[in-house]
Amino acid sequence: MENVPRPAEELAVLDGELARIDARRAQLLARRSYLLTLLTSAAAPGPPMPPGPPARPVPVRVPETSPPSVQNVLLALGGVLLTVAAIAFTVVSWGPMGTGGRSIVLGTVTLAALAAPAALLRRGLTSTAEAVGALALVLTVLDAYALYRVALPETDPLGYTATACAALAALWAAYGLLLGRLRTPLPAAVLTAQLPLSLWALAAGAGQLTLGWALLATAVADIALVLRTKRAPARSIAGVTAWVTGGWALLIACGLSVTAGTVPDAARPGLLLAAGAAVGLWVAVRVPAVAFAAALVAGLAAITATGGLLRPSVPVGWAVVGYLLCGAALLTSVRTPLPVLAVRGLCAAAGVYVAGAVLWALPATAVTLLGPMSRADRVWSGAPGGAREALGTDPGWPAMTTAPLVLLIAAALLVAAYGRLPASARPAVLTGATALGWAAVLILPMALDLGYPAALAIHLALTAGTLTLGVYGRRVAGGVWSPVSTTATVCALVGAADVALLALATETATLITLGVLLALLCGGAVALNTAATTAAFAARPFQALLACAAVGAAVALLCALCASAGLPRETVAPVVVAVPAAAALLGARLRRHPVALPVELTAAGAGLLAVALASGHPETVALVLALCGVVAAGTALRPERRPAAGYLAAALFVLATWVRLYASDVATPEAYTLPVTALALVVGVLRRRGDREASSWTAYGPGLAATLLPSLVAAWGDTHWLRPLALGVAALAVTLVGARLRLQALLVLGGAVLALDTLHELAPYVVQVVGALPRWLPPALAGLLLLAVGATYERRLHDARRLRESLGRMR
Repeated sequence: MENVPRPAEELAVLDGELARIDARRAQLLARRSYLLTLLTSAAAPGPPMPPGPPARPVPVRVPETSPPSVQNVLLALGGVLLTVAAIAFTVVSWGPMGTGGRSIVLGTVTLAALAAPAALLRRGLTSTAEAVGALALVLTVLDAYALYRVALPETDPLGYTATACAALAALWAAYGLLLGRLRTPLPAAVLTAQLPLSLWALAAGAGQLTLGWALLATAVADIALVLRTKRAPARSIAGVTAWVTGGWALLIACGLSVTAGTVPDAARPGLLLAAGAAVGLWVAVRVPAVAFAAALVAGLAAITATGGLLRPSVPVGWAVVGYLLCGAALLTSVRTPLPVLAVRGLCAAAGVYVAGAVLWALPATAVTLLGPMSRADRVWSGAPGGAREALGTDPGWPAMTTAPLVLLIAAALLVAAYGRLPASARPAVLTGATALGWAAVLILPMALDLGYPAALAIHLALTAGTLTLGVYGRRVAGGVWSPVSTTATVCALVGAADVALLALATETATLITLGVLLALLCGGAVALNTAATTAAFAARPFQALLACAAVGAAVALLCALCASAGLPRETVAPVVVAVPAAAALLGARLRRHPVALPVELTAAGAGLLAVALASGHPETVALVLALCGVVAAGTALRPERRPAAGYLAAALFVLATWVRLYASDVATPEAYTLPVTALALVVGVLRRRGDREASSWTAYGPGLAATLLPSLVAAWGDTHWLRPLALGVAALAVTLVGARLRLQALLVLGGAVLALDTLHELAPYVVQVVGALPRWLPPALAGLLLLAVGATYERRLHDARRLRESLGRMR
């Protein structure tokens, strides 16, 4: 039962209710008017007026716009039109009138426009007063322009503009204070007051530094206005202009400080920066709303000013160190009593310079890590002359000599700030300090251009140290897995890959380095395993990473040993299979340990490497695949690995057989497919014995299709009679077995292949018969067939349904 009305009916109900509400409202308004009339007449003599008849409901029309908005639009349009007219009069129609007439017209209109808002405000016409007041401000600008064109045409334009802006700002400020209800004059005065000092500096031909001082003085005036006035529009605009002019002044000073060639040249903009820093710090103390931002700007200005004094007299690398030390000094000075937000702003300023110094050292770190890859095509080509030559890439090492010092100072600052930070930020600080310290030691040999053996030794020692810190760093956090452990372990893995690539220059270095890395990684994984009861669960992924990296190191060491022995590539491939075999034995020992599966999967990648090494030699590929199949079959003996490893072993054995047949130039497809069919049918029989509900398609379908379908394709292109005959006999046998055992897969596959094979054999004769028949006979036979099928449609449909049901009852 549906009780919800249709939309049209509900809309009619809503319209009726709204009409009744409007009628009731009209009645209440009429009654209110009558009561007001009674109250008015009660004060005057005479009988009360009788109540009139109830007013008829009048439909209320909702206005599209409110009266205030319409009024404002009209006033704005009127003010714009008057302004355009005044500009046109001043610029276009100025010439034909005499000097006296022009002065009288503009002066009279301006005075009238300035005086009109006062009268309008007394009458309560605030919006009209605002529009006329804005027109008056425009007229004063036109008066200044007219005065320049008539009386002072030879005056410097910039100087006159600066004076006119100062005069107009003062006039508008006084006008706004006199008529306090007008909102336009004071903001206009604040905006205009931003120009005089800068324009006077430009008019006097002053340089950028003087312009910066003028802008800073303007910003100070804006700040004073913000602190002294309480008028919201003017105060807000003064706050915005203070940031704009002060920021512009500091940017000019920063540019001059950075590009200064001598210390005296850097001292002059440094003085401007110091003044800006003092102003910013004073604002941070006095105005809590902007304390953080003001302190941030003050800190940046102070560091730039101090570091700029050191920059001209030292190289670029040491200049970065100087700026960084200035930031560190600022961090130590924030212990003085300051508001909390101001302290945070100063710390943020120091952090900006610390982050900038770290970014400056980033190219050296990236080149150290990625540089050895550029020499990958020159493996064992000989020891380089130095650490920098071993990288093959130069990021400008002479300027990067202080990069390790920069990273160490940054790490020390993070460690020093650890105790003063909240608990939520301390893990990030530990992570950053660990990573920065590791990067500093990593690039140290390249920055100092040490010898190649020294660089290898330092990188190996760094990997060992960070790995030890990663394994035992949990003690720093009271027995749990700490951020230091996480960062150190990741750095150790990255460093291991870097030193392995760096060691490829010589044979001896490669063998020693890979052996040491294998020992370190295995030791780290074992150490984490023994500490599993005290470490947190987060240690498990890193234990797996170390174990997988150890497998990779073992594969690399094995390949290096074979290459050192002079073995060809195809001979190395079967040797590499020893790694998956060892991993399978280790997995059998570890069983369900969380590290077992990652190790076995990584070792499976070594099997793929072995196949790649044997590529181009089919006999070796077949051998490698067979060995991998043996490893997979051994793994399948474990219950937890049986399904996946069993299928993998079967696939590997089949692939090995196929590759071996291909290597022996066997082109018969049945040689490839029959072993698969035999194996699959055996598996299917075992499956059906264990599971009586298993479908014949699942048990026997893949195995039969593996031989029947490829043989059918080959038979259709075979001109001899032996393959089609053998295929037909096999398909007939499969069909009969399927019909006898009521197996759907055997019946359908065998029957379809038998029909297609028979059609292939009879096709030439069918073509001959069709060619001998008259051309009208095939269409006639087709028509008769259609008539017969149509006449017995119900019967054929019933037969097809019975056939489908019979097949459906089969397994």
